[in-house]
Amino acid sequence: MISQLSWKIGGQQGEGVESTDRIFSTALNRLGYYLYGYRHFSSRIKGGHTNNKIRISTKPIRAISDDLDILVAFDQESIDLNVHELRSGGVIVADAKFNPVVPEGNDARLFAVPITAIAEELGASLMKNMVASGASWGLLGLPLEVFNQALEEEFGRKGPAVVEKNVEAARRGAEFVLEQAGGPLNEFQLGPADGKQKLFMIGNDAMGLGALAAGCRIMAAYPITPASEIMEYLIKRLPKFGGTVIQTEDEIAAITMAIGANYGGVRAMTASAGPGLSLKTEAIGLAGMTETPIVIVNTQRGGPSTGLPTKQEQSDLNAMIYATHGEIPKIVIAPSSIEECFYDMIEAFNLTEKYQVPVIVLTDLQLSLGKQSCEMLDYEQIVIDRGKLVNDLPPLEEHKQFKRYELTEDGISPRVIPGEKGGLHHVTGVEHDETGRPSESSVNRKNMMDKRLNKLNGLHITNAIHVDAPHEQPDLLLVGMGSTGGTIDEARTKLEAEGIKTNHITVRQIYPFPADLFAPHAERAQAIVVIENNATGQLADQIKLNVGFGEKTRRINKYDGTPFLPSELYKQSKELV
Repeated sequence: MISQLSWKIGGQQGEGVESTDRIFSTALNRLGYYLYGYRHFSSRIKGGHTNNKIRISTKPIRAISDDLDILVAFDQESIDLNVHELRSGGVIVADAKFNPVVPEGNDARLFAVPITAIAEELGASLMKNMVASGASWGLLGLPLEVFNQALEEEFGRKGPAVVEKNVEAARRGAEFVLEQAGGPLNEFQLGPADGKQKLFMIGNDAMGLGALAAGCRIMAAYPITPASEIMEYLIKRLPKFGGTVIQTEDEIAAITMAIGANYGGVRAMTASAGPGLSLKTEAIGLAGMTETPIVIVNTQRGGPSTGLPTKQEQSDLNAMIYATHGEIPKIVIAPSSIEECFYDMIEAFNLTEKYQVPVIVLTDLQLSLGKQSCEMLDYEQIVIDRGKLVNDLPPLEEHKQFKRYELTEDGISPRVIPGEKGGLHHVTGVEHDETGRPSESSVNRKNMMDKRLNKLNGLHITNAIHVDAPHEQPDLLLVGMGSTGGTIDEARTKLEAEGIKTNHITVRQIYPFPADLFAPHAERAQAIVVIENNATGQLADQIKLNVGFGEKTRRINKYDGTPFLPSELYKQSKELV
């Protein structure tokens, strides 16, 4: 038996690839396996090659695999584009309809299954996805009743007749391929799963759930890949808790609506990707000047302009740190796992109200859309902190106004919601005094700037950096962010096996950069290797700017639209020793 296996399905977009992957992986999750998925899809609704890859393991995993064991192909293009990933002795399950051919020089074992023909016999060619899933399930020798339960969950709302037809499609796919293969393939028999209950979700869904748990009741957003799923998740759920989602006419309306809702006392957010964040930057400055809380999610994708809307990249750091004219305090945090996507959203809402600054939650496409196993979430950890939101104000002296922007020792002023007795104040995007009234006094200007910029001096976030540092003086300190953590750890395993000492830091607090936490680890390392999905080394530049050690900082950059593979990081890191 084996401890892990990699499976991929490919075809034309809109052909059922996504639903095949979803049901296949959901059934595996029911058995208790750990899963890590990666979606390669075109930036159009229908047509163009797409594939979904799932890594299945008996132990926790947080990276896509270098190779591939089983490829399910709906067309020849899927074979031609992906066959190079197949390990020696790998398997292709292909639709016999297109007379599949294995390219020369590859020893893959081909099973031509009449996938479309079986589906059409059952009344609908769309059911070919279930025939293909059943064939895969059969080769793995897994219990078909578990797969049938997943089918019932997927199609139950359509009635028993639809469920029965899909169950039959899966059964016939399994029977056909097992007859060809002479039974389940022994070399692909997975060891038993640990049986623990796990969640299986994408980062966007986890962030939506985190926002809901944090008390968010308004989301204003405009659809954009790869952030749209957050909005879609909350559209279905927020109304059940007295909230609402507003699909706005554009990105500017989305953020200004969210700012207005927060000003009114309702926890509100918006979410977008790079092009949308470009449009939101003026309003981010408004939130900074008026000290109004706002949570913004940026799911990074390939840029600039429209760029690569459906591909992996981590190139928005500089934009999130420096965007908006003038100078305002802000917080940028970057979750690195599905669990952190959930917990970080709760922390983001607490931070934005505690410090009264914009908080940006920065993810990347792989973390946002890659479906992964996730430990059960601990709702007991949820704590709501609304900062200096006050009510029952003491009576003001006659002719005095509430000091919404009062100069305080920690730089954070009391905040009220509209209608609070005694809380009347002026709000404007121009410079203002303590009561909010416009002021161009040079003394006031300096006082207000200092107040705003110093309010993050006491900032503390949970796990600003993740540190795995077994060595006092490592050869390499490997540094990453976002979705790269698991891939770095797998590369480290190979490096350590060859006697190369490595420590690993995942930076989660992007801005303000946690220099005091990072510096001691950087100082002890022989070389610092910063790994990021962009061309210019934006995280490496932040380390050099805030910590130093530029002379021993090395960069591994990938910006072709695909995530890092463990083997790539191993080879490139080894060359830097």
